[in-house]
Amino acid sequence: MKGSTFVSNFMEAYEVSHIFFIPVILPHALAEIDKNTNIKRIMPHSEKSAVYMADGYARASKKPGICMAQKVGAANIAAALKDPFLACSPVIAITGGPYTDSKNRNTYQEIDDLAMFKSVTKSSVRINDPKQLPESLRHAFRVSTTGKPGPSHIEIPGQLGEGIDLGEIEEDLIVEKEYFNIPAFRLTPENKIIEKMISKILESKKPIIVAGGGVKSSGAQKELLELSEKLSIPVATSLNGKDVFPGNHKLNVGVPGLYSNTSANKSILSSDLVIFIGSQTDSQLTLDWQVPRSGSKVIQIDIDPEEIGRHYPVEASAVGDAKATLNLINNKVDQINLSDRSAWISKIDEFKKDSKNEVEMMMISEDSPIRPEKLCKELSNLFPENSILVSDTGHSGIWSGTMVDFNSSSHQYIRAAGSLGWGFPASLGAKAANPDSPVFCFTGDGGFWYHLSEIETAVRWNLNSITIVNNNSSLNQEIGVNEKAYGGKLSHNHGDLWKFKETNFKNVAESLGAKGIRVENPKEISSAIEEAVDSNQPCVIDVVTDIYAFPPKPWLG
Repeated sequence: MKGSTFVSNFMEAYEVSHIFFIPVILPHALAEIDKNTNIKRIMPHSEKSAVYMADGYARASKKPGICMAQKVGAANIAAALKDPFLACSPVIAITGGPYTDSKNRNTYQEIDDLAMFKSVTKSSVRINDPKQLPESLRHAFRVSTTGKPGPSHIEIPGQLGEGIDLGEIEEDLIVEKEYFNIPAFRLTPENKIIEKMISKILESKKPIIVAGGGVKSSGAQKELLELSEKLSIPVATSLNGKDVFPGNHKLNVGVPGLYSNTSANKSILSSDLVIFIGSQTDSQLTLDWQVPRSGSKVIQIDIDPEEIGRHYPVEASAVGDAKATLNLINNKVDQINLSDRSAWISKIDEFKKDSKNEVEMMMISEDSPIRPEKLCKELSNLFPENSILVSDTGHSGIWSGTMVDFNSSSHQYIRAAGSLGWGFPASLGAKAANPDSPVFCFTGDGGFWYHLSEIETAVRWNLNSITIVNNNSSLNQEIGVNEKAYGGKLSHNHGDLWKFKETNFKNVAESLGAKGIRVENPKEISSAIEEAVDSNQPCVIDVVTDIYAFPPKPWLG
């Protein structure tokens, strides 16, 4: 069959529902997909948006997200893959590439794009012959969904991929269903390893669990809750794992590290055993490896053996899938006498109370411009069942990650790994993956400006997400950095380094065909959210907030 037909048949067989692309790439394949499948082909306004949409789709669905671009857009695809790579998201990118006979002939915009993909993918391959495509596509799905998930990349011959589109493929379609979703396999550790971990946990008086994004990828929420309750162990969650443990549970201490709740940092620093599950123990989560401190007793469970003991020497460890490993532990351990850890739980309650008092006045503030804490409180109160909150990075990640509560197992939280502007297009990808679920994006005006044009994409494809813009007309997270550069005084004229002109995003949204709502009074927040949910159309809620509102600094004692 023609390569275009094979691509269409393959994507349908692997249950791909959306492809995010910038033209022109594999035009004949996209035509075949239109004629013969129900796959939606979504064209945004930039290659980075295509990647971010595929990333949001992948994280919300646990299925590989597909993005494509012609050769001249490959560098933009590579740049955008940094976020899904850091977030361990199964994104598969396909880009055009050179023909062998066109190399070194000053072909239009020809550079070696392949080298750009090596550091942001688990696998990046160049194919020169259509015969290599079937194996390469299967390999991309296999690599992206096994072990620690992550992006894969295939460079195909031809500026537009015409070497595949018009080529001949003789191989039969092989479908490997185990690689449709993550996790593809559930690796389990040996019994003696499980027994050693249990022994260390039972010896401790003040243990704490730090649950990372690997718990979410594994779908281990139920097993985590069972272990926590059975052994009376408090739980801190990374931002990537924020939704794996109920926000209102008595044993939830919040998010630790840099973007953190004070209660979480205090709890970890007061513990005598830290149990990392599905966590890369990175600098943000650990506040540059100060939470917990060097020398702390640590147990670690991770699917990737390279992560075990990477930053903290371990008392015991297990290489395995989080769900399968926690299930083995739960089946072997008995419920302990809760009085054994009553003093520890009482201490945790004190930390949580102090942390709540730290922000409570701001959460009920009626000030205008509006406090972001107030916005987060109102969103927590109104967050519908089966909803997804997609958060940008920076202050958006701090506000939403530490101050929006997720009290239902039906709630999802997805956040940027560090790419400002990721949130809005990623929320559209999440909505594509979950059309029946309310999808919210929490971003600032600084992040929203990056991919504002995708409002048109949302309207064109009826992707009815709700974007809440924390609009302070600035990148106010940069104030402190610039203060230091100017000698510690705000009076100096450095506003051009972090301030924007005031913009009414309600008007911008409406000019592009979406619904827009402007909120300047805190009493209007709840009605605005309700109106947006009821509207059933792409909506931007422009919330005018205090330019000098800052979250609490991370607690370190």
